[in-house]
Amino acid sequence: MSQRVTSRSSRTSQLRTRATVLAAGLGVSVALGAGVASAADTTAASGAAGAVQAQAAAQAKAAKAEAAKAEKAAQAAAAKKAAAKKAAAVREAAKKAKPSWIDPVKKYTLSASFAQAGGMWQHKHSGQDFAVPSGTQVLAAHGGTVVKAGGNGAGDGPAYGNAVVIKHGNGTYSQYAHLSKIEVRIGQVVKTGQEIARSGNTGNSSGPHLHFEIRTTPNYGSAIDPVKFLRAKGVKV
Repeated sequence: MSQRVTSRSSRTSQLRTRATVLAAGLGVSVALGAGVASAADTTAASGAAGAVQAQAAAQAKAAKAEAAKAEKAAQAAAAKKAAAKKAAAVREAAKKAKPSWIDPVKKYTLSASFAQAGGMWQHKHSGQDFAVPSGTQVLAAHGGTVVKAGGNGAGDGPAYGNAVVIKHGNGTYSQYAHLSKIEVRIGQVVKTGQEIARSGNTGNSSGPHLHFEIRTTPNYGSAIDPVKFLRAKGVKV
């Protein structure tokens, strides 16, 4: 073989080697570029997914807070409604309940008042007069026990005529005078509103009426304003 052929063959072999190396380098570059692009895509996708998850978590938290707020408001509304219902029931029960104290007669006209001065009395008037016809029902203004009953003011003097005194559980006494008829006896327990006598014109009286007193003892001289007392008990005198 001639020297020229050998040289040409060697040159061709070198060119092929360089081409192979370049091709290999190009493949590595392409592969590397593809890997970088793939990694970038993966990172972007991961970031987007994280943002979506964060948004979803925030929305869930907000929805939970709103639900808790709504539930709290509903509970408050229910409690308010229950309280109003209970208050209404208490008011209704109070309406239906029998009054603790009542007027001693049902229909009347107030006449001589407590502590009123005048020639009819030795001192000032010791009670409140309820002008009613003779024979009107006289009722126990409050439940209690009869401690006085009879003529001569039941021991308080002839000015009272026929009279009854009732002792009540709260330490007060009620007195009913100028009666035409007494329907209870000493020691008898009576209820609020129970008929205890009939009104009249006995004793020192200028006309048919009921003389009514509230006392701190069973006896004359311990009277307090009966109208003021009854009104304090809710009675519309």
